Amino acid sequence: MISKRILIVEDEPDVVDMIEINLKSFDYQISSVDNGADALLKVQHQRPDLIILDLMIPKISGLEVCKILKKNAETATIPIIILTAKAEEVDRIVGLEIGADDYVTKPFSPRELSLRVQSVLRRGTEKISPNEKLLIGPISLDPERHEVLLQGKPLELTATEFNLLALLMQRRGRVQSRDRLLNDVWGYEAAIDTRTVDTHVRRLRSKLGKYADYIETIRGVGYRFLDSL
Repeated sequence: MISKRILIVEDEPDVVDMIEINLKSFDYQISSVDNGADALLKVQHQRPDLIILDLMIPKISGLEVCKILKKNAETATIPIIILTAKAEEVDRIVGLEIGADDYVTKPFSPRELSLRVQSVLRRGTEKISPNEKLLIGPISLDPERHEVLLQGKPLELTATEFNLLALLMQRRGRVQSRDRLLNDVWGYEAAIDTRTVDTHVRRLRSKLGKYADYIETIRGVGYRFLDSL
């Protein structure tokens, strides 16, 4: 079994060392760079399976690195976990909206980061009901092929967006609480921050365009996928 490659983009050596020490036991191949420009070059020459990306890095900011990678079809599906200080609320939300799969606030628990890494990597490999092809209105989702079609045209989604859409479509007509979605899609047993769910739903709706209303907001509770509009 080939071990997963993880790229750490962080300009504080002590933080890099701490992350590496805590990820070593999982047999990952770990490399690191200390600025955004080198991060983009590194990804171009050796595609990682996951990126841990600090926002406050030299040369090119973490947000800009995330934006560039997510706009490129060849790198858009690489999972990204952003690191951010708690005070940078706007940057954290923007990071999720432009495609990051998760975030961890500084100062952070190394064990929590390790759990987040495992959870994000699982999302890219686990398939939801592989024999069940879903078709609702103009939206077709094939878990076996990991493919979503919107009016017959491929819809590009991250692994997290795909799993979120698949779960909502499978449970169409039933309200899914934010806590339940965090558990079933993100793999978090405790509600860490339900705004993560809201941000991913908003991004998913944006990609669905005029069919965004298939995902209905149930105020104060969560979301429900409709059978029809």
